[in-house]
Amino acid sequence: MQFKKFSRTGLMVSSLCLGTGTFGKQTDEAESFQVFDKAADAGVNFIDTADIYPGGGTMSEVGRSEEITGRWLKGKRDRFIVGTKGGGPMGTSPWDRGSSRKHLLDAIEASLRRLNTDYVDLYQVHMDDAETPLDETVEALDAIVRSGKARYIGVSNFLAYRLARAIGRQDTLRLARFVSAQPRYNLLFREMERELLPLAQEENLAVIPFNPLAGGLLSGRYQQDEKPETGRFSAEVGQFGAMYMARYWHQREFETIEKLRAIAQEAGEPLAKLAVAWVMANPAITSVILGASRTGQLTDTLAAADYALAPELKAKLDDLTLEYRRGDATR
Repeated sequence: MQFKKFSRTGLMVSSLCLGTGTFGKQTDEAESFQVFDKAADAGVNFIDTADIYPGGGTMSEVGRSEEITGRWLKGKRDRFIVGTKGGGPMGTSPWDRGSSRKHLLDAIEASLRRLNTDYVDLYQVHMDDAETPLDETVEALDAIVRSGKARYIGVSNFLAYRLARAIGRQDTLRLARFVSAQPRYNLLFREMERELLPLAQEENLAVIPFNPLAGGLLSGRYQQDEKPETGRFSAEVGQFGAMYMARYWHQREFETIEKLRAIAQEAGEPLAKLAVAWVMANPAITSVILGASRTGQLTDTLAAADYALAPELKAKLDDLTLEYRRGDATR
């Protein structure tokens, strides 16, 4: 496992990060603990979670991923870098979501209780909230850092221009500055390369992409005419599954995957391993977030940590998926 410096901070994080978005719904606590153990044994020291996880959870289920993470961390908290996210819907009231001062200050307190810790290393705004003034959001985050409840702050799912504006306000007001961005990034969704990635490089932000396997599609195990009964694309996760179907379940994507399978077969490597290695090969990437609902799913993806993607193989993957670099970055 490689370790990389996290932005302009003193943190060193593993090049792979364990995502917990399935824990508490698709993955029960016992299996979640096994996934944690396997990742930790491979050298992963970085954990990503969120208050609204598990993905696709009902209002009675949100928060379970943080609770499971907190129980697994008992007695070993100091060995891991823990990041969580706030801003998603946690209740039915208008103030139970978004990036207002009220919600973020309430959300960090609730996350700390669920995680059974008095601080997180990284606290991220889960998604942009256009209804709340940026100044209110960045001032609330600064208060969280100054209180010691979060060591650093970052964003997830932000467009480049909104992130640039937020950083500008932080600098003008002399507030704690964002140190990371968490975008969606994979061979079938490369739009962050156009604007967000150059901004992150210019501002020295750590980039910690999620969804490197496009919800499992880049494992190569799905067929377009066979709708899955479990997993990210299934009805068991409700609207979350419908969102993933809308993102990726199209003829164009499946045609690309067939070509990617052929490249992987020629290289003698699992497609999932190549897909993660391709994301890692981008020098601007700090750590890649891997999700897993079963321990077996980590075998190929963890192997990418010590795999050097040959330049000619990377070029093939780049060329084949160039069309996914264009389009609407808000999808």
